[in-house]
Amino acid sequence: MQKKELSLQIVHPHAAGIDVGSRSHFVAVDQDPEHVMEFGVYTRDHLLLIEHLKKFGITTVAMESTGSYWQTLFNALQSAGIDVHLVNGSQTKNVKGRKTDVIDCMWIQKLHSLGLLSGSFLLNDYLQQLRTYYSHRQHLLEQVSKYISKMQAVLRLMNIRLDIILRDTTGKSGIAVIQAILNGERVRCDAFAGQLSLLDNRTTYS
Repeated sequence: MQKKELSLQIVHPHAAGIDVGSRSHFVAVDQDPEHVMEFGVYTRDHLLLIEHLKKFGITTVAMESTGSYWQTLFNALQSAGIDVHLVNGSQTKNVKGRKTDVIDCMWIQKLHSLGLLSGSFLLNDYLQQLRTYYSHRQHLLEQVSKYISKMQAVLRLMNIRLDIILRDTTGKSGIAVIQAILNGERVRCDAFAGQLSLLDNRTTYS
């Protein structure tokens, strides 16, 4: 009995594959190496890349999520009305033998045309904006914590141990004392602790 060979069918006939890089992107529109093109990473290069895709009637593109280099190209392709599939590199790293940028982009194109790649989940614009705000807030909080530690270290070097007397050296009382020190005011050590109790109801130290 003769075995019947199974062949994969083309799912996306107008598919392209892009090997994303830090300095250039390689684009394959089919399995012909002569049609592989290299483009730069700037806006004008993105426009040329999109023009090249439209020349070959490409309607869908698969590209690897390499670092953060994919983001601007991804947005440009979407704005041009091209269906973009951002795929994890683990789905496209099965080529054996010598690897080149040309081979990589052609392999991505082949997998995508056969429908063997699944796109990554991406947040919509609203959620992406919220995540950006959250990340920036976390960054600011981390920076504040670092600067507070630096302030406390400098105070210790000056032998001013606010961290022993005050629970929060950056609270109302602590900031008032620090501002008074910066203004050149000094008090005796035995009177210092007693005067701190008055600071909670005052905005400046005198």
